[in-house]
Amino acid sequence: MTAARPHIDVRPIGEDEIPDWIRALNTGFLRDPAVSDAEIADRGSYIVPSRTLGAFDDGRCVATFRSFAQELTAVGGATVPADAISNVTVTATHRRRGLLTRMMAQDLAAAKDRGDVVATLVAAEYPIYGRYGFGPATWMTEWTVDVPRAGLDPRWAGPEDGGRVDLVDGDDVRKLGPELHERLRRVQPGAIDRSERWWQVNTGALRLDRHPWTEPFYAVYRAADGTVEGLVAYVCDDTWSDAKQPLNTATVKNLIAVTPAAERALWLHVCSIDWIVKVKSGWRAPDDLLPLLLPNPRAATVTTLADWLWVRILDVVRALEARTYEGTGTLVLDVVDRAGTAGGRWRLEASPAGASCTPTTVSADLTLDVAELATLWLGGESAVRLAALGRVREERAGAAQGADALLRTSRRPWCPDLF
Repeated sequence: MTAARPHIDVRPIGEDEIPDWIRALNTGFLRDPAVSDAEIADRGSYIVPSRTLGAFDDGRCVATFRSFAQELTAVGGATVPADAISNVTVTATHRRRGLLTRMMAQDLAAAKDRGDVVATLVAAEYPIYGRYGFGPATWMTEWTVDVPRAGLDPRWAGPEDGGRVDLVDGDDVRKLGPELHERLRRVQPGAIDRSERWWQVNTGALRLDRHPWTEPFYAVYRAADGTVEGLVAYVCDDTWSDAKQPLNTATVKNLIAVTPAAERALWLHVCSIDWIVKVKSGWRAPDDLLPLLLPNPRAATVTTLADWLWVRILDVVRALEARTYEGTGTLVLDVVDRAGTAGGRWRLEASPAGASCTPTTVSADLTLDVAELATLWLGGESAVRLAALGRVREERAGAAQGADALLRTSRRPWCPDLF
């Protein structure tokens, strides 16, 4: 790596530098570098300049970095304050000069000082963020359902549990969606909060030049008592064969459900629309119910399986004490953190009644990097598997299996959102 030149200044941007920062952001993501007045106004309405970093070489922005406040749901439903990182780019002319390292160090130090428990991001490239202590804590899967092979009853007309599926519009979603999502994220490890702006952008109330808008169809599932328990948004293409046969695809943009009945009803609704021969699921948890809801699960083909939410532990004590544990046990972790932010030896005593995590000098059960702790924290990864990969070291025989008994969860963590 070439040493960073001293005159490259890494610092928070001023409001008058937002256009130059956007140009560098667009350049880094290989988008049209031109910056419109509408984009300047939009980004200026929500970015926090003190948390929006730029690297400036002779006055020109050549790297970008932004963070914002976020709430992340831990195992058991408690939320922890997170430093959400986004818009990370380095211009091609300034790679390998340590600019990302400098921006990351500034941001994580500020997050630690604020009292954030973790930092989060969705990585565009896998190899980058492990060296900063991040580990993949949730994964996502996308399925494509071959509807004619799914084995569904073509006569299906709606739920048989007393509930119903109703089409609604964007105004209804902005009224019903936020409360429904709050119910979901209170029970879904890995979920994050959604701002009012999120709902405006994702229902078309706020149109962005950089994201062409197609109005989705929206459907809600109402239980027998009228309570809304699920919501789906999907778009459909218009494709026909030369033989005048419909070959349309429905692409799910968002599906949230707080009960299995709602999840079943909404998937069956999308998979039972006339003329639809393929359904693309959007970003789901790897253990989503979708394939097994179909009489023929082989009709659902995995088209994407990839890491999604990456987590960086900033406060080991608060992170481990925030989540719940189904079993009872004690685990001593020797956490290695090259940045010096969260390293140390910690004794976790956990039970269904609660947990305590304290510094200790007793012998460790496991030695692991802070990135591997993040990977284990939300319950979706196995310490036994990481030990087999050489990424966790057992200091006591059987310790990895004991860690799994404490840390793993019955369902995979899931983050529905990109940020």
